Amino acid sequence: MASGREGGDMAEEPGSDRAAARFGHVPVFLDRTLELFRPVVDAAATAGRRPVIVDGTLGLGGHTSHLLAAFDDLRVVGVDRDPDALEIATRRLTAFRDRFTPVHARFDDLDLIVSSLPAESRDDAGPAIDGVLLDFGVSSMQLDVAERGFAYSVDSPLDMRMDPTTGPTAADILADYPRDDLARIFRVYGEERFARQIASAIVRRRETDPISSSAQLVELLYDTIPQGARRTGGHPGKRVFQALRIEVNAELEAVENAVPGYLDLLRRGGRALFMAYHSLEDKIVKRELTLRTASRTPAGLPVELPGHGPEFESVTRGAEKASQSEIDHNPRSASVRVRCVRRIDGRTP
Repeated sequence: MASGREGGDMAEEPGSDRAAARFGHVPVFLDRTLELFRPVVDAAATAGRRPVIVDGTLGLGGHTSHLLAAFDDLRVVGVDRDPDALEIATRRLTAFRDRFTPVHARFDDLDLIVSSLPAESRDDAGPAIDGVLLDFGVSSMQLDVAERGFAYSVDSPLDMRMDPTTGPTAADILADYPRDDLARIFRVYGEERFARQIASAIVRRRETDPISSSAQLVELLYDTIPQGARRTGGHPGKRVFQALRIEVNAELEAVENAVPGYLDLLRRGGRALFMAYHSLEDKIVKRELTLRTASRTPAGLPVELPGHGPEFESVTRGAEKASQSEIDHNPRSASVRVRCVRRIDGRTP
């Protein structure tokens, strides 16, 4: 679930991608993101108010820097659980300090995020936003800084915490989880068909030598996964490292909480933009959007009941994918699936 988030630097001009290149790439679907949010900015201007968008996965501020540069009246509340990324993004966005609010939180901490909205960001039902962007996954800084432990290609401590100030590390999970729980994580989150064999090997290994580094784990995977199976499917660490990262950071739990929570915050005409990088995330998003874009009239009635129409309509047709030209420019965009919806029904006070 390698995210298309980007790098940044406080010395760069707003909207510049030179700093982003330091961590390997620029934001995914950037032009399309601006295009999808332009109508909510225009609608707010017509209504005589300043629009507010929550970037729930700020990373190093790439999407937000371009949004703020493109729309002079826009305010962005930028959320990230990684304090290092948040500090860098805040410095990068210094030129927009009067229109940018940084929030150190997991993107599903709706109470804290709502409390950080501008006081006037409301409608008749209470606090409200014009848009939300959720670019799920790991930021480029986390992927590319070896010490964070996300990468299987370099040796480093098995940390994998997006917020390194709290919670168990990947090494803790490998040391403490029962075999059956490890197997479930590898099977469900990593879709690893040798999940039980890998879990059993980890339990045997930790009796004498706990696994604490990425190199140790990769070595175990090479020893455990049959050679014939390693010829396809990429690096043998890919699926297991993904599964551990998801478990360490409770990523799917956060997605489950965030998608309905942000949809409920959108004012009429507001838009939600979701970028998912593997099927588990996308299934959660798709399920909720299917529910919200369907009629609420009981099945079998010949007419739609007043007030029971869909809450949202799809803006994208299904999930949009990156073009080949974008993939060539930014390989991490290859797996992204982008869905966008617009609220068409008012919120109930």
